[in-house]
Amino acid sequence: MNPKKLSRLVVGLVLLALLIPACAPQAAPTEAPKEAAPAAAGAKWCSNVRIVFFPGGPEGGVFAVNVYNGAVQAQADLGPRVDYVWSDWNVQTMLQQFSEVAATKPDAIAVMGHPGDEAFDPLIEDARSKGIIVTSQNTELPLMQTKYAGDGFGYVGAKNYPAGYALGQKAVSQFNLKAGDHAMVWGLLAQPTRGLRTKGVIDALTEAGLVVDNLEIDDAVNADPPSGAPTFSGYVSSNPDVKLIVLDHGGLTASAETYMKAAGKNPGEIAIAGFDLSPATAAAIQSGYTGLVIDQQPWLQGYLPILNICLTKVYGFAGLDINTGAGFVTKDNIAFIAPLAEKNIR
Repeated sequence: MNPKKLSRLVVGLVLLALLIPACAPQAAPTEAPKEAAPAAAGAKWCSNVRIVFFPGGPEGGVFAVNVYNGAVQAQADLGPRVDYVWSDWNVQTMLQQFSEVAATKPDAIAVMGHPGDEAFDPLIEDARSKGIIVTSQNTELPLMQTKYAGDGFGYVGAKNYPAGYALGQKAVSQFNLKAGDHAMVWGLLAQPTRGLRTKGVIDALTEAGLVVDNLEIDDAVNADPPSGAPTFSGYVSSNPDVKLIVLDHGGLTASAETYMKAAGKNPGEIAIAGFDLSPATAAAIQSGYTGLVIDQQPWLQGYLPILNICLTKVYGFAGLDINTGAGFVTKDNIAFIAPLAEKNIR
C-alpha cells in the first residue's frame, strides 16, 4: 500500500475509534487545553505545534528507521514541526537527552519508555509542570500514563510482557519443542519495563518445560547488533544442544542470518525466533534462517504518537492507548509482507 494512503487510513481508523464511546469512563483533563494559535491559510491543522520525537536507536538503525518513517509521514500529513533525537537504545542517553530537550520547552515530547518509571518519572513530572505534553511509544511507562492519560499521555506499541509470552508460546508450537529441550533468550531482562518482554519469553518457555539460558544484550551489541556475531558463535559452540534461540531485539533479529553463518549453521539447524520485521529479517525468513517473528508494526509507533500529540494539543483529546504487537510472521505469510518490509513500512 502507498504510504500516503496508509497514513490516511490510519488517521481515519483512529478518529473513528475516538468517536465510539469507551467501555469505561476516562478521567477528564483537570483544566481546559490551551487553544493552539490559528493556523495560517492553507497550513495543516497541527502546523503550530512543536514536537521532539525519540525514535530510540541509532540514526538509520533497524526498527528505529521504521519508527522514524512513520513519524515523518505523520509530520508531512499533519504539519507539526518535529525534531528527532537518536539514542542508540541507551537508557542513560535517553534520560540525559530528555532533560536537555525539556529545557527548550517544546509543546510535546514523544519518548521511548526504556528507562522505566522509576528513572523517568521525575523528569516527566518536571516537563509536565512546564506545560509540556508527554507520551510514549515502544515501552510503557504505566505510572505516568495512568496519572496523565487525560492530559494526552498515551502509549503506542506492544504490551511488553504479553508480547514476549505470546512469542515464547508460539515458538514452542511452531518448532515442535518439548520439555527438556534447550533454549536461549538473548534480551534485555535487566531493563525495568523493557525487560518485561524478555521475562515473558522466558516464562513461556520455562512453563513449557524447556531449559532456558538468559543472555543479556550488552551496550555495544545493543547499539551495533552485527557486532554480536562472536557472542552468538561462542554461545552456540559451548551449547551444541541448543534447539531454540530467541532474539529479543529488532536489530539482533535482523542479524540472525549473519549470526547463523558466523556460527557455521545451516538454515533451520537452530530454530530462530525474534521481534520485528526489516528487509534483512524478511530475507532471513524467506531463506529459512529465521522461523518466527512477532511484528510490533514500528511504523505505527512513529505515526500514532505524533497524531496523539496533535489531537491533544489542538483538540484536548486524552492519550491513545494502542497495542501494535499482535501478529506473527512466518514463511507462510512473508510473501505478502516482504515488499512492505523493503520499504521500511512493516
